[in-house]
Amino acid sequence: MRSKDFATTDNQKRKDNPMKTTELKLDQKVVSAKEWETARQQLLVKEKELTRARDALAAERRRMPWMAVEKKYKFDGPRGKASLLDLFDGRRQLIVYRAFFEPGVVGWPEHACVGCSMVADQVAHPAHLNARDTTLVFASRAPQTDIERLKARMSWQFIPWYTITDGFDNDFGVDEWHGTNTFIRDGDRVFRTYFINNRGDEQMGNTWNYLDITALGRQEEWENSPKGYPKTSPYEWWRWHDEYGNDEASAKVLEQVRRGRAAEQAGSETA
Repeated sequence: MRSKDFATTDNQKRKDNPMKTTELKLDQKVVSAKEWETARQQLLVKEKELTRARDALAAERRRMPWMAVEKKYKFDGPRGKASLLDLFDGRRQLIVYRAFFEPGVVGWPEHACVGCSMVADQVAHPAHLNARDTTLVFASRAPQTDIERLKARMSWQFIPWYTITDGFDNDFGVDEWHGTNTFIRDGDRVFRTYFINNRGDEQMGNTWNYLDITALGRQEEWENSPKGYPKTSPYEWWRWHDEYGNDEASAKVLEQVRRGRAAEQAGSETA
């Protein structure tokens, strides 16, 4: 059986969107629920292969050599001058996305680059990264007054955003194009651990994808990480983003997770 053409019902309202056509000419096979599930299971095999390959690639990232950052970079932040070390905000790892919001960029001064804005729109609440000892920041060359105005307009208040004041963008490959750099610190010493740009940035925004490009990864027991890397049980460190540090909420989460695991184990033993 072949599907019919699907006509939209509100074309007059959608004339400004070229993706909304008056008629969708789809030539797709339509099958029974059983046939559909068979097709899904066949594709699921390949999806699981992709997941395992992605995990293996992340494990290789965790074994990448580190590059010492010797220069003392300076930024302007919401609380004044800041060093690269300050951007860590006391945490072990740092992720810096170079956003283009500055004179010369299309949209200035009302908007940042449209692509960088899409990235910002997709950023998950940073409390979950923070719980893994990791800080995410954005950096551009716009003054802080403009950054604060933009953040308020676009509801990006939870993204720490700094102003580049020196050659940081040139030194880390993001002077003319967006990109995401990751760093780790050992005391006051800072090291560059990874870098992605172009389509690599398409994946960013999700907590897991951010952690997967860091030196320490998700820091969970199932990961293939070098000896000595921090690891905790999966699920057990998760919290509501406004309840990290709340012992009572933490106890409730742990109780639920462990109860669920016990039920799962019991089910597998009786199956």
